[in-house]
Amino acid sequence: MARGAERYEHFEDQVRTRPSRRGSRPRTKDRPRHDNAIPGVVVGIDRGRYATLVEGRAVIAMKARELGRKSVVVGDEVGLVGDVTGSPDALARIVRIHPRRSVLRRTADDTDPFERVIVANADQLAIVTALADPQPRPRMVDRCLVAAYDAGLDPLLVLTKADLADPTEFRDLYAALDVPAVACSVVEDADTPGVPGEAIQGLEHLHERLDGRVTVLVGHSGVGKSTLVNALVPTAGRSTGRVNDVTGRGRHTSTSAVALALPESGWVIDTPGVRSFGLAHIPVTSIVDFFDDLSPGTHDCPRGCSHDEAECALDEFVADGSAGSAGALRLDSLRRLLRARAGDDRADRD
Repeated sequence: MARGAERYEHFEDQVRTRPSRRGSRPRTKDRPRHDNAIPGVVVGIDRGRYATLVEGRAVIAMKARELGRKSVVVGDEVGLVGDVTGSPDALARIVRIHPRRSVLRRTADDTDPFERVIVANADQLAIVTALADPQPRPRMVDRCLVAAYDAGLDPLLVLTKADLADPTEFRDLYAALDVPAVACSVVEDADTPGVPGEAIQGLEHLHERLDGRVTVLVGHSGVGKSTLVNALVPTAGRSTGRVNDVTGRGRHTSTSAVALALPESGWVIDTPGVRSFGLAHIPVTSIVDFFDDLSPGTHDCPRGCSHDEAECALDEFVADGSAGSAGALRLDSLRRLLRARAGDDRADRD
């Protein structure tokens, strides 16, 4: 639709209306086809309003009533009608959600039957975790890896605060899965020794992994995700905070998902910090398939094996070194994940 085109006639005029004494239009079940809908991409959501990108300009929109309970998420490719000029007082309507190429989901916990779509149409999941302050949480990383594989996204480990701890040991935990990892650390201000500056060491390697791709950033509070986003996209202005030295927890500095264009090419989608990553939407029997280093060992398991019992063949598979040097740790993580997903009380919380 060209700039300055006439406003689209409200679709409410074309649907069933309540009869009155003065008469009304004939009732109809037909809905508008919106053949003239303009394509756009959702880049942010705030209190029922959707920030979209239409032909290079920002357009604010609302969801059309005819979409019902269909959720619209960041990354969705949509069709819009109405005023798409992007002027300050303009408001368009989202009338169509195009088929999604990928969907990243999670649930509140491992027993919650309601899945929540985080983002759509991404092709890479960057799992951001600090190497220290707070301590890394490998089981949270494992959960995110399972979610990435389920969504068909390529996983990427982004290890922050590499100036506080050597990333080698943590990176080795995922060597058998061939998950790429990039270590980053804040560089001190040259003019004021001991004071962190804006530059981040390792950022150029991260840019190489993000270039030309749509990447979702996921991580729990305090890992430095917002600081990383501000370094990747200098105009982002994401709020940053510190972690409690005692509890290792931080406040959620990012309160909503937002898609940001990288200066060169590609996009990053920053998401709010999470304290848990539920996987209730993924069948228990499928989780082991995502552990490529362990799944070959299940071929000798008894029928119906839960992979967390005395007869499980994975123990011998790991013991003879077939799963690599980190096999025992990976098997422990898998079994804790299976217990949590099944609602087993023995499972520790992540």
